[in-house]
Amino acid sequence: MISGGGTTMEAALKECHSGRLYKIEPTLIIASSNHAGGIEKARDLGIPHDDIVIIHRKHYGSAKTFGESILAACQQRKVGVITQNGWMLKTPQNVIDAFSGKIFNQHPGPTPDFGGRGMFGRRVHCARLLFVQMTNRAFWTEAIIQRVAYRYDEGAIVKKRIIAIHEGDTVEDLQARVLPIEHEIQIEMLEDFANGCLEEISRKHSLVLPGEEQALAEAKRIACLRYPNG
Repeated sequence: MISGGGTTMEAALKECHSGRLYKIEPTLIIASSNHAGGIEKARDLGIPHDDIVIIHRKHYGSAKTFGESILAACQQRKVGVITQNGWMLKTPQNVIDAFSGKIFNQHPGPTPDFGGRGMFGRRVHCARLLFVQMTNRAFWTEAIIQRVAYRYDEGAIVKKRIIAIHEGDTVEDLQARVLPIEHEIQIEMLEDFANGCLEEISRKHSLVLPGEEQALAEAKRIACLRYPNG
């Protein structure tokens, strides 16, 4: 499921072709817009025209009917696992329920603190950098893969990788360093899922200490203002 450039989808498809993901058979690409750059990447990597489906949320009167359209496309192709790679829409509850434990999202920062409604793309990196500057600690960020839950970014983490934040890093610096890691852990997740050895990862300690809640809220607010399009 994609909404933009589809770089993670592209990386995973290439590993299916290379043989690394030999147990994974790509059967369907769902795009939320005709303009998603990932559509052309999917075509170039051999996904048949009929298996690239564009489903516009605005064409459906409710989340339920939107979800039913997604499910129909998946059921027609006997889809067994879903990955959301830059999917910008809220996934309907009926889709989450139908693929319970088998639908995953990637996120470019630690969740749930640096997730939630409106936190995507460069906003996440900006909020993380601002929070580190405000608190003067935890000079790192994360790329994660998590199960999809109905509330944004509250699903269990199944893969994560820590990435250092360097002095002088810009949002674009961090984005460029994190994205390849997102690709890597998505592929690792699919390997583990196919082999039946995927495990959930629990956080032992909160990333936001008592008294830092306002700093987190302010970092997110500024990030949304600086990057209105994410």
